[in-house]
Amino acid sequence: MKRRQFLADLIYGATVALTLPVGVTEARVNTTGVRYLRPPGALPEDQFKSQCIRCGQCGEVCPNRAITYFGVAHGAEVMDTPFIVPREQACILCMKCGDVCPSGAIQPIKKTFKDIVGKVRMGKARVDENLCLSFQGKTCGVCYRACKLQDVAIRIGMLEQPHVLDACVGCGLCERSCIQIPQAIRIIPDYG
Repeated sequence: MKRRQFLADLIYGATVALTLPVGVTEARVNTTGVRYLRPPGALPEDQFKSQCIRCGQCGEVCPNRAITYFGVAHGAEVMDTPFIVPREQACILCMKCGDVCPSGAIQPIKKTFKDIVGKVRMGKARVDENLCLSFQGKTCGVCYRACKLQDVAIRIGMLEQPHVLDACVGCGLCERSCIQIPQAIRIIPDYG
């Protein structure tokens, strides 16, 4: 690996680690030091890491270019495995990654409402009411409008205050769209 790429991976990992939400434990961050999501349909983390053959097909087929890969700076255990950082580029739930995965590390999921809500578990959104404009008395609602599962995964209350529901699949569209810096809504990964 080239020195420039190694340094870029190292800086990237440090930058993402510094933007972790309050309350995320080290176990939630996993061994990489990065708050990341696995693609929709990914097996539980230990199974995923052992079954993924690091072929890159999931990232190639992703129309939103949300899937990237861990570099050498994150350790050999996860190197070249696919992940998503929702603040950079969220998953649009196209379900194409599972269709092309040759190893079964990412299970195919039909692009139906029932299958997406029933089978996708990337994480769950969490709202920081201290940062959210709507909870500060200013109407926003950007996260709600970005959600593909409105009123199923997230609903809004007075002044468009977002309330995350149990059916949130953790795609990250809400986090990506949040206009606050740091973002008021973040996906807490499911490394199950």
